[in-house]
Amino acid sequence: MIYPILVYGHPILRKKSEVIDKNYPNLSQLIEDLWETMYKTDGIGLAAPQIGLSIRLFVVDGALLVKDHPELKGFKKVFINAKIIEEDGERVTQDEGCLSLPTIREDVTRHKRIRVLYMDENFVQHDEVFNDQRARIIQHEYDHLEGKFYIDYLSPIRKRLIRGKLTSITQGKVKADYKIKIP
Repeated sequence: MIYPILVYGHPILRKKSEVIDKNYPNLSQLIEDLWETMYKTDGIGLAAPQIGLSIRLFVVDGALLVKDHPELKGFKKVFINAKIIEEDGERVTQDEGCLSLPTIREDVTRHKRIRVLYMDENFVQHDEVFNDQRARIIQHEYDHLEGKFYIDYLSPIRKRLIRGKLTSITQGKVKADYKIKIP
């Protein structure tokens, strides 16, 4: 099932998501639906809050970026109850976009290296270190579980400059190449 993407202004996107267990109803189907929705939107990651579920679940697949970032080949994962337990290394600034913020792209500074504790789709626990683009993608999706957007890291002046675009999104005055759900 392909879900519409909740856009900026929807209250679920600002809530801290809840931990789930392996008995979460229809979890396997939900994960398949997240993949299907993500691929339909040409995304590289999708978090459950973006489809209206305030749970700690996201999927990532770096395939669309392999041409510019060959290290992303085969980077396809499910993250359940993820917790970033370390952030270190230099901080790198790079352009980001978000399915929940159609038409907006901004430079965001993130840690180059992170360590994440998470469960996969089979509820096998992992403690892994991710670097570079993998770390950036995970941090972006993880923010959704924490009720954050990448725009929260922008300077006050940048936030003021995009205020009009944000207002347009909340009012439904935005076009996207995928189904969206306005607050």
